[in-house]
Amino acid sequence: MEAGARAERGFGGGLPAWALGLIPLGLIVVAIGGFALLGGPGLGERTGPPLEEVAVERTVLRPGEIELTLRNDGPDPVEVAQVAVNDAYAPFVADGGREIGRLGSTTLRVEYPWIEGEAYEIFVLTSAGGTVEASIPVAAESPENDVSFYALMALLGIYVGVIPVSLGMLWLPFLRRLGPQWMGGLIAFTVGLLAFLAIDAGLEGLELAAEAPAAFGGTGLVFVGGLVAYLLLAGVDAYLGQRSRAAAGPGAGATGAAYLALLVAIGIGLHNLGEGLAIGSAYASGALALGAFLVVGFAIHNTTEGLAIVAPLRDARPSPGRLVGLGLIAGAPAILGAWIGAAAFDPSLGALLFGVGVGAIARVIVQIAPTMRDSQERLLYPVSVAGILAGIAVMYLTGLLVSA
Repeated sequence: MEAGARAERGFGGGLPAWALGLIPLGLIVVAIGGFALLGGPGLGERTGPPLEEVAVERTVLRPGEIELTLRNDGPDPVEVAQVAVNDAYAPFVADGGREIGRLGSTTLRVEYPWIEGEAYEIFVLTSAGGTVEASIPVAAESPENDVSFYALMALLGIYVGVIPVSLGMLWLPFLRRLGPQWMGGLIAFTVGLLAFLAIDAGLEGLELAAEAPAAFGGTGLVFVGGLVAYLLLAGVDAYLGQRSRAAAGPGAGATGAAYLALLVAIGIGLHNLGEGLAIGSAYASGALALGAFLVVGFAIHNTTEGLAIVAPLRDARPSPGRLVGLGLIAGAPAILGAWIGAAAFDPSLGALLFGVGVGAIARVIVQIAPTMRDSQERLLYPVSVAGILAGIAVMYLTGLLVSA
């Protein structure tokens, strides 16, 4: 012990802790400075053609005009030279300038008499001979982002988020009529629902990340978002759990059930945020056919989410206000997502938000899974396995009603 203390004092020389922490950083700065003074050996100017990597972030159609937003994803500046639509050159104006710096963007307004319902292939040619391609499978005019448009997005979010989830919560009286032996199966059913939502959100996020600039993280954004959400919810759970244990009393059981229901609502709400994001961005680009069948499909699909929220409340007596709050937490984020997607959709942001939804749902599954144990403390037994598979099957079958 004494020898270790003497060695520590000898190494630190009696310096304060903050100084000891700055020594490695200072040495790194000195090393980098020396490397720069030597001219950066091995890092001279590159020879050969520049590396051009440009992503198309957004496509907007107006009468007689196609608007493209480009993002430079490569290390070198890129200069736009020409634009061709279906193999015919078209005049264009670059609002942000023809030269795009690293991670910079520009908006091209291409004059072209497109026809509604037709398909178009757009080729952006760079000064170095590179080509950036964008496809429009079915041309349709993009709606204007005015007050009525955002009101429509809010109404759509209510129909596909708030109303279905709230209706699904009306299954609470039915759940109370079931015997206690069904409780583990109900929680397992909830786990199955959430697992399907997590997989669905992850696949959606990875699909968006493939379209996002790699310099911003690409597919890594999905995993980063998931990890951040999981850790944040775990930290909040630990803090609230400590407070709950400190104030444990006769109502501790009801409080635990209400907390589980809140966690489920948060996880579903973050998933619906990503769902609204996809709906808003698709509608803003005119790529989503908003018919009665689509609204009905989303309603049936999301109604089962309300069942997942009230399953932990089977033996509790929540107030009507608490139930309304849970429904809004789970469903209202669809409205926010639709607004974000319609106004400022970005594939990198979408990938990150879908990742956040995955992480939140994963944390909720970890939190509620232990409550489905049977009398022998088993997590996986015939009833729980059947419940999980039933939850996955219900979400899959109702998801078939949603076509976008």
